[in-house]
Amino acid sequence: MSRAALAPFPTELRVGVPDWLREAQAAAPEYLGTRAERFALVNALAERNVEEGTGGPFAAAVVDEDTGAVVALGVNLVLHANVSSMHAEVVTLGLAQARTGAWNLGRDVGHRRVLVVNAQPCVMCLGALLWSGVSALEFAADGATVERITGFDEGPVPGDWREQLVARGIDVHQEHDTGAEAALERYRDLVESGVTARYNGSGA
Repeated sequence: MSRAALAPFPTELRVGVPDWLREAQAAAPEYLGTRAERFALVNALAERNVEEGTGGPFAAAVVDEDTGAVVALGVNLVLHANVSSMHAEVVTLGLAQARTGAWNLGRDVGHRRVLVVNAQPCVMCLGALLWSGVSALEFAADGATVERITGFDEGPVPGDWREQLVARGIDVHQEHDTGAEAALERYRDLVESGVTARYNGSGA
């Protein structure tokens, strides 16, 4: 394709959240003191994201570990933004950094903040959380479950990824039986019925 057939070079990359998420952020509790509360919220946001057609079945939150204060809420916005890197973790960490005005969220600057996700981070999102300064990761569905239900390719995640995070000062906790699979299953059903397209799959 010749350059003449392309639009001019963009001069900025700006991804705004959809209106429904803006409303959900405004209505969300200011504090989520327990894991049960945190997972209930990210699961609900993941399901809503599927129903709204704005992205994959994933949502995340950044929460202050000590106070439970909610720093940021986000969802997967790949379809909304047409940007492949706009996974829930990347979006939410970016929103948290924008809100705090700091790229380091961050255990190195006197804060302990946890990234809560309804599913295990893919290989890209592991890198994003590693450099973000969060002190902990809490997730529900594991990567094998995500791939089995949705057909997504989670990438070459190292077998010792948990140990690698812990070695870098990031605690890892998996919460089972949170209902996280409901959003994954709903997404699969919509793909199979032709209502939405799977934008990431093994071999893609």
